[in-house]
Amino acid sequence: MNASDVFGERLGRMRVAASEPGGLLDVLGVAAIVLDEAGRIALWSPQAHELFGWDAQEALGHSAAKLLVAEEHRPLVLDLFARVMGGGGTWAGVFPIRHKDGSTRMVEFRNMRLQDEHGALYALGIATDEPTVRAVERDLALSVRLVSQSPIGLAVLDTELRYVLVNPTLARINGVTPAEHIGRTVHEALPFLDSEHIEATMRRVLETGVPLLDQTAIGRTPGDATEHAWNVSYYRLEDPAGRVLGVATSIVDVSEQFHAANEAAEARRRLDLIARASVRIGTTLDLNRTAHELADLVVTDLADIAAVDLLDSVLDGRVPVDDPSSGPVAIRALAVAAAYPTDALRAADTPGNIAKYNAERLVTRCVTTARPVLVSHVDPGDLVNIARDDEAAELLARAGLHSYLAVPLIARGEVLGALDLKRARNPQPFTHDDAVLALELATRAAVCIDNARWFQQQRHAALALQQHLLPRQPPQPTGLDVAYRYQPAAAIGEAGGDWFDAIPVAGDKTALVVGDVMGHGINAAATMGQLRTATRTLAGLDLDPADVLRHLDRITAELDETTATCVYAVYDPHRTTCRIALAGHLPPIWDRPGRAPQFLQLPTGAPLGVGGVPFRATTVDCAPGDRLVLYTDGLVETRDQPIDDRLRALLDALTHHRLPLEATCDRLLAALPPPQGHDDIALLIAQVTPSRRPS
Repeated sequence: MNASDVFGERLGRMRVAASEPGGLLDVLGVAAIVLDEAGRIALWSPQAHELFGWDAQEALGHSAAKLLVAEEHRPLVLDLFARVMGGGGTWAGVFPIRHKDGSTRMVEFRNMRLQDEHGALYALGIATDEPTVRAVERDLALSVRLVSQSPIGLAVLDTELRYVLVNPTLARINGVTPAEHIGRTVHEALPFLDSEHIEATMRRVLETGVPLLDQTAIGRTPGDATEHAWNVSYYRLEDPAGRVLGVATSIVDVSEQFHAANEAAEARRRLDLIARASVRIGTTLDLNRTAHELADLVVTDLADIAAVDLLDSVLDGRVPVDDPSSGPVAIRALAVAAAYPTDALRAADTPGNIAKYNAERLVTRCVTTARPVLVSHVDPGDLVNIARDDEAAELLARAGLHSYLAVPLIARGEVLGALDLKRARNPQPFTHDDAVLALELATRAAVCIDNARWFQQQRHAALALQQHLLPRQPPQPTGLDVAYRYQPAAAIGEAGGDWFDAIPVAGDKTALVVGDVMGHGINAAATMGQLRTATRTLAGLDLDPADVLRHLDRITAELDETTATCVYAVYDPHRTTCRIALAGHLPPIWDRPGRAPQFLQLPTGAPLGVGGVPFRATTVDCAPGDRLVLYTDGLVETRDQPIDDRLRALLDALTHHRLPLEATCDRLLAALPPPQGHDDIALLIAQVTPSRRPS
């Protein structure tokens, strides 16, 4: 068996792993040279050829000093060679070497003496390019410093995803020493993290070679209850030959920036919610709608379930009870909303219902102390003071209620009620910041609710006044049948200044009046009452319609910048004529049997209160069955349709089969429905009846 076979047999018994080209020694380009005792080149490696330029045939057998060293350096080289061969053993350092191309290069040497089995001595020189060595040393020193002193957490894991390197920063971040990392997987070293996700991510990077950068991770480490945020990146490590070595990860603690960004985003969200509240709450003066607008706004953004409750005493205009110990507080539910279907809605009081809340109820404490009530973490003992009864408490528990907040609705120094907020699906408990935001929203909404409350009270007062001032049942005059309708403003039942009347006049005559005072509310209703009274007084004087309007014009001008329109007609059953005058009012309709209804062509006149404009009356001959239709502009004026179209629709509604007077009134109102929030309507229809001689 020769030497080669023996060497092969030994390799077979050893655990040997071949290295791929491109390792560190390949990067350094290490050359090996062997000199005999005379300093002649005995062995010459291929790397020596690459480093010095001479091939083996050119180098072998030649004096190394003469071949590789400039003449001025040869004495030093020979001295160094003699020391190594004479027993110095080794020498290391940098020496200028002459390249085949004539240039001089600095080469890093490691020299040592060798001895063979016959006692012959040789010198082995291991050499590499000195700039390359320095560059590798610098890179290595920099890498070591970066890893050990970097403020970034760094780790390297092998292809089995076990830690092989962890720097001190990462050890501090994880709260685990470097030794407790080495040789372990993420799951073994850091069981408190989502190791399954982390290892799956590393494995994907290891397999694809595509780095995963700037991933945000949230969590807590052992012994630190504070929630942290980290910026994590993963890279695959390869050697110069492309062989996969493992995966590296860098971790930066960005908790401060993360929380600051979250706080900024939360501030923007809160400002956006407040801005939306300014637009969405109080779009009308309807109390119930305003309450629903508030409840709908806060669900999802602030709460899962929201309710708006008002003190019943506030709605009734009574003095609220300040001392809850004097008895239960009556609270009326106005609105309730939820971000999703939930049993908690069944636990809420039904809107419109009045509930008696005792002093232990948290919402009672809120309205009586005028302060928010916050229960960040609701326990079973809290539920009995949140829910109306045991059944409601069970529903809230089943729905997952875990946090509760109630804030008072305060406007103009008066507590109106409370905004009741609950969280169930939202995992975050209510905080002090949430209470501040809810109180801001409640304060803004409370002003709108208070405006709606006062408007509602004024509206009820105006409606009551107007109903009192309008005729309850106009008399059925001689020679006429009369029907009428009054309809408040469509959206909110607001009273206006529209009125109608049928007034007996001397000689069996009847004055028919429809008027409209500009404006709405109690002032318009009061002014309407004054003008109606004045009209009835003037009618009793049996004046011509033009004279009546002239006097009403003067009276109106004295009523603090009031204007009104009016149509005044006097029917004489003995002459079967009707004298009509207008004061800025829409023309009446003359509807005769067998003919198309038409608008009477009359002088329009100026509205009452303008002053100094003459009025003219026109006589119309009537026959039995003729109808006179008087109305206010609320019947035909809208914002989205031309008035000519509405006037034609009014004539069309009268063109169909003639109905009794009451049914005709209903048909006209149905054919010309007013848009939401429009003006009020007064309608009067008078039909001429056959004359009846007194018995």
